[in-house]
Amino acid sequence: MFSLAEKLIAYRNLRPKKKEGFLKVISTFSFIGIMLGVAILIIVMSVMNGFRTDLTNKILGFNPHIIIKPYESSKIENIFINQINDSFEKIEVRKSYTGEAVVMVNDYTKGILAKGIDTDNKKNLDFLKSILIEGTEEDFKSNELIIGKELAFDLNLKVGDKINLLSSSLVNTPFGNLPKQENYEIKGIFNSGFYEFDKNIIFLELSDSLIFFDKNNDDISLEIYLENPLEADVFKENIQKINTNLYVYSWIDLNKSFFSALKVERNVMFIILTLIIVVAAFNIISGLTILIKNKTKEIAILKTMGLTNKSIIKSFFLTGFVIGLSATVAGTILGVLFSHYIESIRIFLSYVFNVEIFPNDIYFLDRMPSEINPVSIVIIFILALITTVLASLIPAMAISKMDPIKALKYE
Repeated sequence: MFSLAEKLIAYRNLRPKKKEGFLKVISTFSFIGIMLGVAILIIVMSVMNGFRTDLTNKILGFNPHIIIKPYESSKIENIFINQINDSFEKIEVRKSYTGEAVVMVNDYTKGILAKGIDTDNKKNLDFLKSILIEGTEEDFKSNELIIGKELAFDLNLKVGDKINLLSSSLVNTPFGNLPKQENYEIKGIFNSGFYEFDKNIIFLELSDSLIFFDKNNDDISLEIYLENPLEADVFKENIQKINTNLYVYSWIDLNKSFFSALKVERNVMFIILTLIIVVAAFNIISGLTILIKNKTKEIAILKTMGLTNKSIIKSFFLTGFVIGLSATVAGTILGVLFSHYIESIRIFLSYVFNVEIFPNDIYFLDRMPSEINPVSIVIIFILALITTVLASLIPAMAISKMDPIKALKYE
């Protein structure tokens, strides 16, 4: 593709003389600019992909894929549950009830979500076992509850302590309607890895939750877990056709705006950070333009010796392309390594500068997420190469307009 003469000219251009030190500076800045642009783009995309994946896994691990709730004038019949099990394969149906409550410990009160789960279902117990860090899910019975790690920390609670819950339902007393109150013993403490869940959700036994909120079996909700959560919307529509009197929604419905915002943010960040590579590529254009102006005499001599315009253009194009290619490869390696060790780097920087980087109460996660996507890396690599090719070709094409006679006349 490139002849020996073209490679030698390109090699000579990449090693400027001492009096051409300015060209070396431009080449260095071109290399550093493209390398950092590619690395930053890979790091940011990896973090955003990891952030989206981690949040999705946390949400899917903690929430059902489809929820079926009765309207006030309807209830979930057992025949409906049997229809679901008969109509769909590889799905799991669980019963639950969730309501709002207030935790009261000493002088501290906090609003939370109290979720009643069916402890007769082994899958529910397996789920609790997977997230518990203190206590046990075994013999989870009436007047016991499981709270999140962050809530336990805020209230200074431990396994075995008792807390008071204030229900959103009212009871009649001689003093009028008052919120219902119950005392519960802490059976265990869980850590989901999702800050908002760990701080705002507690688990009760299903029958306990119905009594606490003054509900009955007709108010129970159904939670459906799928083999492929991404098919939730398809299953939701099919389930809704079985009984249109029930309210059916999926985890996608609950988080649609959130994930749409993440997608828009990721695309905007990609466009903005791509401009770093484009700006760095302008250094290649300016560097090659100055190089060509300084080499006017040498180019004219090469033309008079018989070297074609095409060969000279290719040699100067190769000069810029080598800078861009090496910077792109170096940036890709740097970006992948940084993305792989980003959590360790975060911990190190937090320790050195004594600043909390990526606080979990803001970003909902307890660690810096990162997911290296090979497709994204290939796209970034190809995009950087295309930018480099264009930046190298534009000034090199100007050589074809150079007249060797005029060039030598003024030397």
